[in-house]
Amino acid sequence: MFTAPQDRPLVNLRVYTITPRRMAEFLEVFDRLAMPVLLRSLGAPIGFYTSTVGTLNQVVHLWAYRDMADMEARWHARDTDPDFAEYMRASAHLIVAQEDRLLRAAPLPSLAR
Repeated sequence: MFTAPQDRPLVNLRVYTITPRRMAEFLEVFDRLAMPVLLRSLGAPIGFYTSTVGTLNQVVHLWAYRDMADMEARWHARDTDPDFAEYMRASAHLIVAQEDRLLRAAPLPSLAR
């Protein structure tokens, strides 16, 4: 089980629905063009997944932040990186829908480490 680090209790859960039969192409474009920018600006993700049961053709990734200000600063760095625009252009035809959720860590003492 992946959990957000204690010092980053805000998690962004993002879901992309990919054009059917185009997942391999999307993953290649994402890894080649988006991940270098995201690793520089957001840091390493908590997790990166593709769906296999239920709603198909989805990519889910999670990123942790200290707070809203940290998230907004990192998103600004991502969005203003000139290399990110190249990813946006290269992936536009592959993404059918996009969902974004912000999750806060639940204060459960049994999960504190």
